[in-house]
Amino acid sequence: MSKKRLYSIAAVMVVLLGACAGWFYIQGKEESPAAEFVLASQKLKQVVSVEQLQDTYDVIVVGTDPEGISAAVSAARNGAKTLLIENRQRELLGGLMTVGWLNSIDMNWDRTSKPLPGREQDYYNKGIFKEWYKKTEGHSFDVTTAANAFYDLVSKESNIDLYMSAQAVEPIVSEGSAKAVEGIALTNSDGSTQNVLARSVIDATQDADIAAAAGVQFTMGREDIGDPDSRMAVTAVFRLKNMDDKAWKLISDRLNGDGDGNTGVSKMSAWGYGKEMSGYLPLDNERTKMRGLNIGRQRDGTVLINALHIFDIDGLDPESREEGLELARQEIPNVVEYLKEYKEFKHAELDAVAPELYVRETRHMVGLYRLSIVDLLENRDHWDRIAFGSYPADIQRTSPSDNGAVVLHPLKYAVPFRSIVPKDIDGLLVVGRSASYDTLAHGSARVIPTGMAEGQAAGAAAKLAEAHGITFRELAASKPLIEELQQRLNDQGMELEPYTLEPQSYMKHKDYAGLKAAVYMGLAYGSYGNAAFDLDRPSNAQRMVNQMNGARRMFPEQLPGDPYAAVNNVEEPANKPLSLQQACLTIAEAAGVETSREQAVNDLLSKSIITQTTVDLIADPEQLTDGEAYMLLKDAIESLTEIEFGASSEQE
Repeated sequence: MSKKRLYSIAAVMVVLLGACAGWFYIQGKEESPAAEFVLASQKLKQVVSVEQLQDTYDVIVVGTDPEGISAAVSAARNGAKTLLIENRQRELLGGLMTVGWLNSIDMNWDRTSKPLPGREQDYYNKGIFKEWYKKTEGHSFDVTTAANAFYDLVSKESNIDLYMSAQAVEPIVSEGSAKAVEGIALTNSDGSTQNVLARSVIDATQDADIAAAAGVQFTMGREDIGDPDSRMAVTAVFRLKNMDDKAWKLISDRLNGDGDGNTGVSKMSAWGYGKEMSGYLPLDNERTKMRGLNIGRQRDGTVLINALHIFDIDGLDPESREEGLELARQEIPNVVEYLKEYKEFKHAELDAVAPELYVRETRHMVGLYRLSIVDLLENRDHWDRIAFGSYPADIQRTSPSDNGAVVLHPLKYAVPFRSIVPKDIDGLLVVGRSASYDTLAHGSARVIPTGMAEGQAAGAAAKLAEAHGITFRELAASKPLIEELQQRLNDQGMELEPYTLEPQSYMKHKDYAGLKAAVYMGLAYGSYGNAAFDLDRPSNAQRMVNQMNGARRMFPEQLPGDPYAAVNNVEEPANKPLSLQQACLTIAEAAGVETSREQAVNDLLSKSIITQTTVDLIADPEQLTDGEAYMLLKDAIESLTEIEFGASSEQE
């Protein structure tokens, strides 16, 4: 290759690396879209199960999504005889990535360092994830390549028995006060049953099905922020054929020419069309809506598109999931006809809809530690770190009228071992998107590289706990043994060193404690790069009402009143500057405190619902900023609940 060609590729890569796109943020490993695309798919390897299961294993891993594969490989490499079992009648390894055709990885890029020209940005969570990643085309991949890479990892481990034929898997739970999972009871396709015992069980199912059946505590959807009936939309990925090099070139021309920082294209992936898809009218506008297109190219000349949001689907209910797929089958042909209005899709034809839905959110385990959005806000380290995250806290739509939100964009945060350990049951670890995360933190931590790092840690922890004759909860309480676990993981390719980052600019603001409270309650969003955290923006009367109403949703008992009463006689409250009196009246109405506009400040001070310190920090009582409004909100929530937001960071 000529130097001129190398420089050209490097220049394209530098431009792509500098863009913060709405889905991938940084493009790295893939080549320029101008590079010749080789249409040479791998032959799909047949997954072979063992014929006979043992009665006892050291470790049982349930679920063959990437997190389960990582857990099983890790356990096997650490010397544990391991059963990797699938309970969803799949024929491929990789779960959502391969059966659901979600062929792009949301990477935890290391934005604290800069890549060399032409080189991929560094990323967190190496180890087994990196082994698999290097076998694929990159963070957007051909699903056959990915499936073969997963199978290659598993089939090379003599300590793994792989079993894909279970029709049902249930936990075996010990009786008595000290509950523990002791193995699984499985049902085969012929109706026969078998009990398989193990010292450790790792639940790597997408929805923590084994843990739930064992009696582990969970919150559902957005329950922890006062919205129990709401959860993120599901998606059905669909495949188009007749998308050749010419069509890809036209996609590249459009996305590189529209000047939108949330669009881009590389050899294997493209993201954008937000403006174009905003004009699409769904056949069922109450249950479906299109977002911008995330397009993944395949080596057989097809493309996969992740873009259709489907609402009111219960991801735990097989009938509801099937309803979601049926809605997709009805809607997607209409989507394809709409896309044909654009010349790059003129010859496109619908090839198929993925056989498995992309379900983003169901259960959130209550573990020994719940990863919170404040962990992400402050880029916190944890002493028992087993994985890192940096992906934006991306909350997709929950309804057609909702636009979704990026709550914030962390630089780096640690996931503690305690977040994969159930609070009340031993013998079990839970890895993946249903681990112990609050719903807002889950928007970031649910991504595959984080889950695979957790899986690798779980596999190693199972052998370590066995060697020391202790439970997982005992292991989670032992700093010396956690250090031993971390050393094992580092020796096996992970990079789990402690770190300290410079506090972000918003953390140095006088009103930061108020921002922390607002973010915790889902009332303040930073967006990409946290650019929307503007604590000095002038607030208004309507915004304060909206914020108190959001807080009321989370704390209905403490805030039994109606904050809207504060603007009953206010004309155009969205255009009315927020005064200290108006802010305090809004808090009083929400808290059920009888007062007047003139007396609201003094009455809240006398009841210690707000503090004099906060009032003294207000620069202009006739025009409060967002930060000052957040501080009053913080005072109110702290006084009415047992929550405290004042400390800058708590890592234990």
